[in-house]
Amino acid sequence: MRISTNQLYSHAASQITGLSMDANTLQTQIATNKRVNAPSDDATAWRRIQTLNRADANSAADAANVDLAQTILGETDVALASAEKQLQRAQELALQGASGTLNETDRAAISAELDGIVEELFSLANQADVRGQPLFAGATGDTAYVKQDDGTILFAGSGEPAAIPIGDGDMVQASVSGARAFGTGEDGAFAALATLASALQTGDTAAIAKAADNIGTALSTVGATRASVGARAIRLDYVAERFDTASTTRSESRSALEEVDMTAAITELQKTLTVLDATQSSFTKLSSLSLFDYLR
Repeated sequence: MRISTNQLYSHAASQITGLSMDANTLQTQIATNKRVNAPSDDATAWRRIQTLNRADANSAADAANVDLAQTILGETDVALASAEKQLQRAQELALQGASGTLNETDRAAISAELDGIVEELFSLANQADVRGQPLFAGATGDTAYVKQDDGTILFAGSGEPAAIPIGDGDMVQASVSGARAFGTGEDGAFAALATLASALQTGDTAAIAKAADNIGTALSTVGATRASVGARAIRLDYVAERFDTASTTRSESRSALEEVDMTAAITELQKTLTVLDATQSSFTKLSSLSLFDYLR
């Protein structure tokens, strides 16, 4: 039988190289606590992990949008709650003014307080959200409401606010148009307050009572809008909870795919190092012999 010294060396070197690579792989797995660090470790698992990672990235963007929408809805709710409070007080003042028992000084005091309510409501209607955009301007406009030279307050926006995407083709409208929130026409909040202010100046109790009814209508509109905002916020709570559950599931799936069994890996590394040491020792002894010594 012909024995090639080259073959002997090549075979031994190949064994040592293979065992060294196995040992390095195991050491990397133990150091990173990951069984799959490259496609060559497990191609199927690697592809699945990459799919999970992409899903995480997409979900992170959707979750950020949900968080933004929740924040804006919260801001909208707070603004509407404050508007309700101001309108409730205006209605109380209107009912006082309609009693017919007030003198001119009393009506002047009510008018002064009413002026403050109008200013506060005007400020609330032009409030900006966390992005610096007006909450109630609708689809367009940098300002929701403007005040004319004669003191008349008008809606300056148009349309409905742009919806925010929250994943799977779903969207949510995080704010509302001022026209929807505060009403329009004589039943609108600002028109009703203006009517009340005018009626207080003349002492027309019938007009004051009518203004009180209009303020009540505006108050109902704000309340209904606030209820709608609250329903959207509840919906987003469920969406956020679903995202959290899906994220946890993906994390568990990723762990099952890529995390190493530490005990098994350490045991395998020890076995590999033992075999590698033995192979290297054998190769050292073999390389010190001549071919004639080997054949003898």
